[in-house]
Amino acid sequence: MKHLAAFIVVFMLNAQFLQAQMNNIAGEYSLRGVMETASGIQLNKDSTFQFYFSYGALDRYGSGKWALDKDNVILDSKPYPGKDFKMVKSSFEKNNFITIKIEDANTNLYRLVYCLVRRPVGDTILNADKNGIVAVQYPIDSIHLLSELCSERMTSFPIDSQKYNSYTFHFEPWIMEVFFKSFILRYAEDRLRGKHPLLDDKEYNFEREK
Repeated sequence: MKHLAAFIVVFMLNAQFLQAQMNNIAGEYSLRGVMETASGIQLNKDSTFQFYFSYGALDRYGSGKWALDKDNVILDSKPYPGKDFKMVKSSFEKNNFITIKIEDANTNLYRLVYCLVRRPVGDTILNADKNGIVAVQYPIDSIHLLSELCSERMTSFPIDSQKYNSYTFHFEPWIMEVFFKSFILRYAEDRLRGKHPLLDDKEYNFEREK
C-alpha cells in the first residue's frame, strides 16, 4: 500500500508539472518569414488547438488536440475521412465520351478542379470548364479529382466505364479542412519550429504573439 500511495503521489506531481508546462506554452503562434501568407496556431490551455492558413482568396482551417512530450508539441485532429469529393450519380448516356461533372452552389469553384483519368494510352489531366464538366474519350478505369482548395490531397474513384459513362460529384463539406496526425513542432524560447502542413518541406518558425 505504501508503494501504491507513493506512486499515486508521484503521478499526480508529474501530471501537475506537465499541466503547468502546457499552461506556460499555451498561446497564439504566427508564421513568420513567408510573404503574402498568414498562418498560425492557437494552443489552448484545455489541450485543444485551432489552425488557420490564408493565402490570397484561399482560407484553410483545422482543429484538434495538442500534447507535450519534452520540447515537442504534438498536434492531432480527427482522422481524415479519406475523400474530398462524393460521387452522387452515375448513369449511361448515348454518346461517344465519358462525362465527369462537378456540382456546387458556388460555380466559381469549378475551374479549380482538375481531373486525372487513367487510360490504356496513358494518363490525362484535364481542367473542369466553367460549367464544371470534363469530357474524356473511352475507355478509362479510374477518376482522380484534385482541387486547388486542397492541392495536397487527391480523391480516387475506380469506375466501370462500360456500364456508366456519366458521373456527377459534389464537394465534401470538409474539403477546406486541414487534418493533423502526430504533427510535431519543437518549442523553444516562445517559438514553435518545424514543417508547415501546407507548404514545402522546409522548416518554419511560428512566433508567439505578445
